[in-house]
Amino acid sequence: MRTAFKFTLLLFIATFTLQSCQDNDDIAPPASLEIQDFIWKGMNQYYLWQADVPNLADDRFADQTALNSFLREYPVPEELFDALRVSSSIDKFSWIVSDYLELEGSLQGTTKNNGIDFGLSYKPGSTTEIFGYVRYIIENSDASTKNIKRGDFFTAVNGTQLTVSNYQSLLYGSNENYTLNLADFNGSTIVGNGKSVSLTKTVLTENPILVNKVITSGTHKIGYLMYNGFYANFDTQLNDAFASLKSQGVTDLVLDLRYNGGGSVQTATRLASMITGQFTGKVFAKQQWNKKINDYFEAENPDALYNYFTDKIGSTTINSLNLTKVYILTSASSASASELVINGLEPHINVIQIGDVTVGKNVGSVTLYDSPSFGAENRNPNHRYAMQPIVLKIVNSVGFGDYFNGLKPDFLQKETLSTLGVLGNTAEPLLSTAIGKITGTSRMSKQIPGKEFEFFTDAKSIKGIQNQMYIEKAPEGLLKALE
Repeated sequence: MRTAFKFTLLLFIATFTLQSCQDNDDIAPPASLEIQDFIWKGMNQYYLWQADVPNLADDRFADQTALNSFLREYPVPEELFDALRVSSSIDKFSWIVSDYLELEGSLQGTTKNNGIDFGLSYKPGSTTEIFGYVRYIIENSDASTKNIKRGDFFTAVNGTQLTVSNYQSLLYGSNENYTLNLADFNGSTIVGNGKSVSLTKTVLTENPILVNKVITSGTHKIGYLMYNGFYANFDTQLNDAFASLKSQGVTDLVLDLRYNGGGSVQTATRLASMITGQFTGKVFAKQQWNKKINDYFEAENPDALYNYFTDKIGSTTINSLNLTKVYILTSASSASASELVINGLEPHINVIQIGDVTVGKNVGSVTLYDSPSFGAENRNPNHRYAMQPIVLKIVNSVGFGDYFNGLKPDFLQKETLSTLGVLGNTAEPLLSTAIGKITGTSRMSKQIPGKEFEFFTDAKSIKGIQNQMYIEKAPEGLLKALE
C-alpha cells in the first residue's frame, strides 16, 4: 500500500535522525525529562512549521546536555509543547494528550459520551452566555433512552448557566453524570422552560453513518448519506452503505457532512473513490511536509507524496457509484477530511456545495509516540503521553489547498435553529434544497424568518481530538524490513 510505504519511509527518516543525534552525543536525557525529550525530538522531526520555530532548529542545541538544560525550563510537558508551536493563528489544531489510549479511541470514534452531539451559540445580546442545541442523538447511548431529541435547547448544566468560560468544565469535566436544564425558543431568544434531563457518560463508539437512504423524486433516485466522522474502523460499513445505494440504482448522491469534523485521510480517499470509481490510480491529493522531509521525498520517492483514488479496501472491492456530480451539505462544523473530500474531488467531478462556509482545516496530523521510531512499537512504558502535531498540508491534484478561511458553498444556506427539521426527511431545509437542485426546481428551501444565533463551537471541536485530519500509522514490523 502506498500509504503504509509512505509513512514507513518517514519513520525511517525519524529513526535515522535520532540515531545521528545519539551518535553525536551518547548522553541520554534523565528520567525526569523523558517526556520533554520526546516532545522536542518529535516536533523537530515532523512539525510542519519546524523551520519557523527557532527552538526547533536542527542546530539549536550543540548536544544532549544543552537540550536538557532547555527542557528543564518546562517541567509541564503541555507547556513545552505549546512553546514549540507557531502562533495559534497559524496552528489551530496541534494537540498533545497524557493518555494515548484516549487519543487512539477518539480517532476511531470511541469516547466517554452520553450520546448527545450538540452545537453551542451565543445568547442574543451576550458575549459571555451561551446555550446548546441538540444536533443528533448517537444510537445505543444513554441519551437515546431519554426524553431528548434533535432540536432541543439547553442553557445550563446542574442549574449553572453555560458561559464561554465554564462550558468545558460543565460539559466535559470529571463528572460522568449531569443534568441538562432545557429551554425553548420564544421567537427572539432562548429561555429556560423548567424541564431537565439527567444523562450518564459511558464508553461509546459512534457509527459515523447516521442516515443512509434512497429518495425517489420523479426520474431521480437520490441517495442520501449522513456521515459524521472519518473513522477508519468503519470503512467496511461505509463500503456496505455504498453497496446498498448502488444496488438500488441511485442516479444522484447527497453527502451530508454538516456535522463531520474529519478524521482519516485514507478514509477520505476511499470515500472519494466510492463516489466516483472511474479515476482509480489517478491523483486525489498531494501531501506537503516540512522542508527536510519534503526534500527527502522529492529526491528519493516523489510518488510517496501522493494519495491516489483506489478500488480496494485491503482485498475488498470498493463499491463505486461512478458519479460525475455530487451534492455535499456543509456547515461551520465541517472540517479537515470533509474539506479534503470536497477539494480533492473538485478537479475530477462537479461538486455542488450547499450550506455554510466550512472550518478551513487544510492541514493534517499524525500520532507520535515516545519510541525510537515515534511509532506505536516499543513505546516508553514509563508514561502514556502522545502528540498529534500538524505535520502536513494537503492540496488537490491541481495544487490548490489554500482554504484557510474555509470552503465557500455554491449555495449559502445556514441552518436555522428554530427549523432544524428531521435529518433525512425531504422537508429538512438543506436536503430539500439539494433535492430541488437535483430535480431542477432550483429553489432554495423557504426558511421561516427568525433570530439568527451566532455560532460558538460544537461537541467535536470541544473534544479536539475528534476534529482532526490524520495520516494512518504504519503497521508495526515494517521498519525491520528496511534494516
